[in-house]
Amino acid sequence: MKAMRFVSPGAPLVLTEVSLPSPRGHELLIRVQACGVCRTDLHLLDGELPAIPFPVTPGHEIVGTVAALGPEASEFRIGDRVGVPWLAFTCGECLYCRSSRENLCERARFTGYTRDGGYAEQVLADERYCLPLPAAGAAAELAPLLCAGLIGYRAYRLACLGETVGEPRRLGLYGFGAAAHLLAQVARAQGVQVFAFTRPGDTAGQRFARELGAEWAGGSDERPGEWLDAAILFAPVGALVSAALGCVRPGGRVVCAGIHMSDVPAFPYRLLWGERSVSSVANLTRADGREFLSLAARLHLKATVQRFALGDANLALERLRSGALEGAAVLELPEA
Repeated sequence: MKAMRFVSPGAPLVLTEVSLPSPRGHELLIRVQACGVCRTDLHLLDGELPAIPFPVTPGHEIVGTVAALGPEASEFRIGDRVGVPWLAFTCGECLYCRSSRENLCERARFTGYTRDGGYAEQVLADERYCLPLPAAGAAAELAPLLCAGLIGYRAYRLACLGETVGEPRRLGLYGFGAAAHLLAQVARAQGVQVFAFTRPGDTAGQRFARELGAEWAGGSDERPGEWLDAAILFAPVGALVSAALGCVRPGGRVVCAGIHMSDVPAFPYRLLWGERSVSSVANLTRADGREFLSLAARLHLKATVQRFALGDANLALERLRSGALEGAAVLELPEA
């Protein structure tokens, strides 16, 4: 099969012929229909994630159909459509796994990072970490739900559903890309007012946010005319922590939703004072996946996507890096 592989530090992805072994244990062999392009993939290529196991195939927003089953696989059948998210394996034994926090597992493995991912025609995945997907619907529009949607939703629950957040709820989203454009739909459906912050001068991004129901949209260097109850940072820019703190009311929360962020500069204590808080979100749990996909189906979430061929993965990544995307980039593979 063909795969876009990350073969050496600082190099672009290379289209490579790869042979996969037969699935073992609980593994599924999955024929990839689409794979979302995530900012985490950029962090991988930029060497901002530790201990990268070269060569590796990126991609962790995978939609595909089951082509073969390992001898212990029993949850899916050949032909089923499945989703493969970021979390690929947990030990089930550490403190975090035993306390329903498998997202923090000490020996976790991750799709498209420590296990080969979906920038490929086929992928192997442990069925216990795969998610069932509806057979109907465009694969490219389902793919962003598997990370942009999932991580956004986990951040949203932490930011907005806590006891300190009262009505009316006002939520700031810093960086209006793949995750934010899905989360804005969830928030609006639940009566939360959305305030979208883009790169300064990104009028197209601000227009897109307003089209999705944002109450206000402006640059990350601006302040809306009212306090926010919470803010989520999708842009990996450490300086936005203090900017967001300056916009949330006393008791409000700032949640950093990325796997990597530039260093957070020093800021005056007065921005944090008033029982404001700053926290991060790490990875996801399988329970997050099931809950969010159920919600996405009920709300009929609509992902705005730009489609690319597998061999154009480097172009898709550069479009993501430059901010020249509306919604999410997705690699779409032709049907066999």
